[in-house]
Amino acid sequence: MAAVVSGARRRAVRDGDRHVDTAHLLHSLVESDPQAREAFDGGPQLARVLGYLVQRSIGYGLRWQGTQEGAGALPAGRGPGAEGLSPTAAVALECAARAAVRRGEPCADGLDLLAELVADPRCRAVEVLERAGVVTARLAARATHRQEVADARG
Repeated sequence: MAAVVSGARRRAVRDGDRHVDTAHLLHSLVESDPQAREAFDGGPQLARVLGYLVQRSIGYGLRWQGTQEGAGALPAGRGPGAEGLSPTAAVALECAARAAVRRGEPCADGLDLLAELVADPRCRAVEVLERAGVVTARLAARATHRQEVADARG
């Protein structure tokens, strides 16, 4: 998760955003986590998601610049390492960590985070996914199933 958050922070800085939002996390996650990529329904769907994320990073997401995702819902920077995260991104990371603990794992993985990102229908990651034609309920089910299979394998 540290690599995903670090990548998302770099992307936010390059994009000129003050906070890392869930779309930054999604972008970093699909670039760096093979298990998260496998949760998508084949290459064409993942290619559409990445294409939309790249378009967003080169300027098509300007309507989001200067705004904070989830502003007003929760204070930003709630926990350790949450500085610079939108409230929604911080909650997604916290919930992913809790999901890992419930499974008996010390740290969240990419599938934990992917499941949490798609669990909030109002977050920017879901907006990106839906614009790319992803049915988020199916993606969530695949991410959860793949996590259960991975856990069963040990």
